[in-house]
Amino acid sequence: MPDSLIHPRRCERAMSDFHVHPQATVGEEGGVARFQCQIHGLPKPLITWEKNRVPIDTDNERYTLLPKGVLQITGLQAEDSGVFHCVASNVASVRVSHGASLTVSGSGSGAYKEPTILVGPENLTLTVHQTAVLECVATGNPRPIVSWSRLDGRPIGVEGIQVLGTGNLIISDVTVQHSGVYVCAANRPGTRVRRTAQGRLVVQAPAEFVQHPQSISRPAGTTAMFTCQAQGEPPPHVTWLKNGQVLGPGGHVRLKNNNSTLTISGIGPEDEAIYQCMAENSAGSSQASARLTVLWAEGLPGPPVNVQAVSVSSTEVRVSWTEPLVNTKEIIGYVLHIRKAADPPELEYQEAVSKSTFQHLVSDLEPSTAYSFYIKAYTPRGASSASAPTLASTLGEAPVPPPLSVRVLGSSTLQLLWEPWPRLAQHEGGFKLFYRPASKASFTGPILLPGTVSSYNLSQLDPTAVYEVKLLAYNQHGDGNATVRFVSLRGASERTALSPPCDCRKEEATNQTSTTGIVIGIHIGVTCIIFCVLFLLFGQRGRVLLCKDVENQLSPPQGPRSQRDPGVLALNGAGRGERGQLGRDGKRVDMKELEQLFPRAGAVGQPDPRPTDPEAPALCEETQFSMLPLQGFGLLEEMTSEAKAPCVGPLAALPPQDIGPGLLSEGPAALPAHSGQ
Repeated sequence: MPDSLIHPRRCERAMSDFHVHPQATVGEEGGVARFQCQIHGLPKPLITWEKNRVPIDTDNERYTLLPKGVLQITGLQAEDSGVFHCVASNVASVRVSHGASLTVSGSGSGAYKEPTILVGPENLTLTVHQTAVLECVATGNPRPIVSWSRLDGRPIGVEGIQVLGTGNLIISDVTVQHSGVYVCAANRPGTRVRRTAQGRLVVQAPAEFVQHPQSISRPAGTTAMFTCQAQGEPPPHVTWLKNGQVLGPGGHVRLKNNNSTLTISGIGPEDEAIYQCMAENSAGSSQASARLTVLWAEGLPGPPVNVQAVSVSSTEVRVSWTEPLVNTKEIIGYVLHIRKAADPPELEYQEAVSKSTFQHLVSDLEPSTAYSFYIKAYTPRGASSASAPTLASTLGEAPVPPPLSVRVLGSSTLQLLWEPWPRLAQHEGGFKLFYRPASKASFTGPILLPGTVSSYNLSQLDPTAVYEVKLLAYNQHGDGNATVRFVSLRGASERTALSPPCDCRKEEATNQTSTTGIVIGIHIGVTCIIFCVLFLLFGQRGRVLLCKDVENQLSPPQGPRSQRDPGVLALNGAGRGERGQLGRDGKRVDMKELEQLFPRAGAVGQPDPRPTDPEAPALCEETQFSMLPLQGFGLLEEMTSEAKAPCVGPLAALPPQDIGPGLLSEGPAALPAHSGQ
């Protein structure tokens, strides 16, 4: 048995000394007292308290023991005075702290005191499944009410939550969801007076795998992929190892998605190994592993040899090779892998080559750029291992002509614009600018400009001259072809003077024409509606006036009784009856008698459902006498200016023999029966 397990002195090393001892305190009756001690040990020591060397009564509700080594005494009384000790014990040892005295005074116990938080919650960082103790000690008179809330407004919940003493919040088996800021509030009963204190709880979770890497078997020359996803709080960092050695990206090994995906392309026998995924954060770490088995088919060819790359031009490289040394009979072709030397492997591309060809011209490359090439031989059973890579750089060339545009800024100033070429600076290049009047033989320049510049102004030019401007790009391989532009300042000035400053008037005229058309259309529509309404109104009024005129014509004035027909007396009596006049016989003739004498068309033998009032004026529909024969009636009426127009039309259609001579007479005795209306 090891000596450390039987020697008592060696066992004491499992518990340290107290690094926090309880301190003496003074309190008032009804107030709060608090003691605290801290000690470390392995295993974790149990904390208890003694008063005057006697264990305190844990059944007393006024005494609260918190797991972190805190003793709270609420509602202080005189008998609480004494000396308190903190006792720490585990299987290795027992330690007792220094004594701390508590003195309880009775002064001021009945005086009012504002709520005060003596001890608020501390910032805690815990691991999941631990217990969080959020302390809140408040005092005041009357005793304040302690409540808890979260600063983000989320509910605290009830599962695993308990309150110790008068306001200590205990959260058992904490999870990541318990993380947040907790607020302790001390409220004076019956009022809104309150004091608050807050503390942050951070719950960490050690890294754990959501998806483990799986062992795989792949043929040689293909791609192998491992996936390893982990979660935790804070988020874990993933690291890959190959047979215990840290594996980083490079060559045919790629790491993506925050190192959660490992990809090995063109695998060979050297890639067969155990790959380990390690996820780690501040709360802990986890590890998982998987094996890669490379399947090597019998009879596969070896890698192509003597691979060489030679630059042909600024955009072409010729790659050549010789066939593998073994197993060449089943080769069906070759695949050339190409990428820029500075690019990652995932940006490479391939070009296929027939089995009888041992060289290939790679085109569409960039000038003055280094490229990496390697090749594989393919058979129906799989691919060979990759050849050794080779590097080659394309030749350099002079830059192409830059696009150039010219803008006239004034009568003597030109602005030249083009696209900047930052790559020119990498190849010791830039721009050269020349200009001259077209009438002169020599250019002014060159004006040297860096490749990052994209504009230049030429000033103090001759306003009457035509200028030739030439811009070219250059690098270490020489000058490129120039872009030439001709511009006339005089013509531009004249066009500027003759042309309006802007097209605002044209646009305004167009807008005004469009607006005018809309207004005219609206007016025409409104006019049509008004004419339709007037037509309907005047048509209805003309019909009413016509009915009145016919009725007036059929009502003769007072005069000598006609000797023709007694029926005329009845008709004249009706006209006079409407004005309250009496005939010679002193009898009143009403409209009912007229209807009996002259029934309406289409209503013979049918009673009239409408009531008839002898004193009321007859309706227009009741005086439609145009269906009655007018022979034998002598009508005398003077046509007023208002009634002449509408009445002449209907009566003029009658034969002359049907019109009585009195109708054309004029005189004071010819007043119509309804002239008073």
